[in-house]
Amino acid sequence: MNEFLKNKSILITGGTGSFGKKFVETLVSRYPEVKRIVIYSRDELKQYEMSQYLNKSHHAGLRYFIGDVRDAERLKRACEDVDIIIHAAALKQVPTAEYNPMECIKTNVMGAENVINAALDCGVENVVALSTDKAAAPINLYGATKLCSDKLFVSANNVKGSRDISFSVVRYGNVMGSRGSVIPFFLGKRSEGVLPVTHDQMTRFNISLEEGVELVLFALQNSLGGEIFVPKLPSYNIMDLAEAIGPECEKKITGIRPGEKLHEDMITESDALNTLELEKYFIIHPTTNKWNSIREELLNSGKARAVAHNFSYNSGKNDTFLAVDEIRSLIKRHLDPAFNA
Repeated sequence: MNEFLKNKSILITGGTGSFGKKFVETLVSRYPEVKRIVIYSRDELKQYEMSQYLNKSHHAGLRYFIGDVRDAERLKRACEDVDIIIHAAALKQVPTAEYNPMECIKTNVMGAENVINAALDCGVENVVALSTDKAAAPINLYGATKLCSDKLFVSANNVKGSRDISFSVVRYGNVMGSRGSVIPFFLGKRSEGVLPVTHDQMTRFNISLEEGVELVLFALQNSLGGEIFVPKLPSYNIMDLAEAIGPECEKKITGIRPGEKLHEDMITESDALNTLELEKYFIIHPTTNKWNSIREELLNSGKARAVAHNFSYNSGKNDTFLAVDEIRSLIKRHLDPAFNA
């Protein structure tokens, strides 16, 4: 068994969200020798419900902290004796962020700064922050706040001084089945016979919760500090998704919502000069003296290769698209074993 998390104390902000629950489930099943798992979130009901089904794991180190990443003092208290922070807390609904901009900024930007300060003050060893494809070339407030958050975590490596701590970021696309996302929305709507589609040419990257967890674990094991890890993912067209879920349903075009893109980016052409390609992932690295030497070592060792100077990673120009039958298979495997369409 891989023991890189043995005797570690791990805190997950937004720990009762879709990712947080899957990540904790993975920890208790795969890494039983984790010393302590702190689930930090605002919702007492979700914590209670999570504790009920996780109690079956009999993991002695599960802890539940009510708290908000906006509350720096409470967050710092929760981070005492913590070795690793996974920062998953965010306000992520695009229309809600457009309508309530300062609330989104307080959580996604100021909350990120609070996580960084708590990690620096409490002797944390490793911090991995979750980002989104909407942070690349953002056109909505949510994406802009996550870009700010990414920049804060990357630059935190410049102010750590002599502390033995690494800050890194993972950036990925739409998560299958996450709350408020399009797949559960369509699944809920198909009984009505009409699926609202914003634009028939819209595309998105696709990742399962399990794949998101694996990416974070990869970052924990391999981060040197300052990287943005980007997985290689398939895309889907929104009409193919609608067909996969509701082949008999009417597909009603409703128009793109405020702040919504037709296609998503995860790596822009401007990032190409600082991007390395691995087997399953890309790494966007900062331009620093430390990373200049690391880049050369990775290239010379054959562990990574440089991408083309005009490279970009866009859901509409992706090399891999999911077919309708593949989408149905993924929904059945990851969301609903009884699903049929």
